[in-house]
Amino acid sequence: MNNVKKEFSIRDLENLSGIKAHTIRIWEKRYNLLAPERTTTNIRTYSLISLQKLLNITMLYNAGNKISKIAKLSDEEVPKLVKELAASNNKNNHAIASLKLAMINFDKEQFFTIYDRISEEMSFREVWLEVFLPFLDEIGLLWQTDTICPSHEHFISHLIKQLIFVNTQGLKNKESLDAKKTFVLFLPDNEIHELGLLYLNYELLLKGHKTIYLGQTMPLEGLESIRPYFDNLIFVSYFTVAPSPDKIIKYIADFQQIVNSKNKYQLWLLGQQVHQLKNTSIPDWIKTFTTINAAIKASSTNH
Repeated sequence: MNNVKKEFSIRDLENLSGIKAHTIRIWEKRYNLLAPERTTTNIRTYSLISLQKLLNITMLYNAGNKISKIAKLSDEEVPKLVKELAASNNKNNHAIASLKLAMINFDKEQFFTIYDRISEEMSFREVWLEVFLPFLDEIGLLWQTDTICPSHEHFISHLIKQLIFVNTQGLKNKESLDAKKTFVLFLPDNEIHELGLLYLNYELLLKGHKTIYLGQTMPLEGLESIRPYFDNLIFVSYFTVAPSPDKIIKYIADFQQIVNSKNKYQLWLLGQQVHQLKNTSIPDWIKTFTTINAAIKASSTNH
């Protein structure tokens, strides 16, 4: 429990709740919704309880309730109404808010409790698209604004990764509907952001495709050794931080020289760094995708 963050700045609360700092101050002054403590230099700090209360208030507020009405509710009534709201069509927002608290507290039990609850009504694909993806987008913003530290991001990413593994394992007996092509999924050297590629592997298997998952930091020479075993290979990679923008063209040239000298195979690319190729002339055997769904759609039409 020494790792649990127990104090938050008003900027942390703004980043986590989406409510502007000046609005939070107004709510404090006008409605006494939060009771911050102050440091010796008179800077506001907020407890974990205050954060949880603000996240609950935010959910009620975003659902259309007036803040003046929320302010009249007791501390017992607020979470009760939030639970009722979570049971309605806003349950995904509640799940995301709860996941934030689980992440901040490094609480894996809470994380799996949240997942078990939402997975009772949603497929894993729906959980990924409607809960995990928006949540991961928020994590990126929270990390960039120093609201959370890298350990928070690693902690929650590892738990989501576990769920992808479990659900992928559940597809082990699924019949391959298209044995004519094989997707080889890999990350380039120094690339460790694996969630997107892992989920894409799950989706390809779900669609009945044959895949070979090679994972992080795969040298090009290792890809070369796969070629003799299969006829129709499609290589798939995710460029999140590597290769860097100034090295992408060279990476493509190295891929062609080492793996694809006869232009026999396709290379599919996803991830942030793919945007660097937007105005660049690339070979016909390379396809770029801005979303996983676009790649999945192409997998069903590619021959």
